[in-house]
Amino acid sequence: MDTATTQDTTTDPEPAERSRAEAAAPNGRGPDGRATGCTQAQLRRFIKSRPYVPMHELRRRFELNGLPDDVTPIQAPDGTIWIGLPFRESGFVADLLRQGDIGVELCRDPSVRIVVGVYAMRPVSR
Repeated sequence: MDTATTQDTTTDPEPAERSRAEAAAPNGRGPDGRATGCTQAQLRRFIKSRPYVPMHELRRRFELNGLPDDVTPIQAPDGTIWIGLPFRESGFVADLLRQGDIGVELCRDPSVRIVVGVYAMRPVSR
């Protein structure tokens, strides 16, 4: 009895099927290999240069064009909060928050634990 075996060929997933972390460029590189987003130092410097930075301003300034519903959970001292940034940059904000360099403003209407803006906690030494 002859049986032909076939090998399943795997193809690259369609963009809509990719995981959110892949779509958010966790390695800081876009599909063409160029650097995207910002570094933690750039993010810290930008936040400290202003009294208050709304989330949409961070996304615009650093061209953080993630998915439309890109929201990432981060751990804050008082529990989990959600931030509307790609995965990599959310980690930067979480680190700055844990270090005490920045504070976050949460949405009040409706009362949900999502970040709407950030501000510097320590004065800039010049």
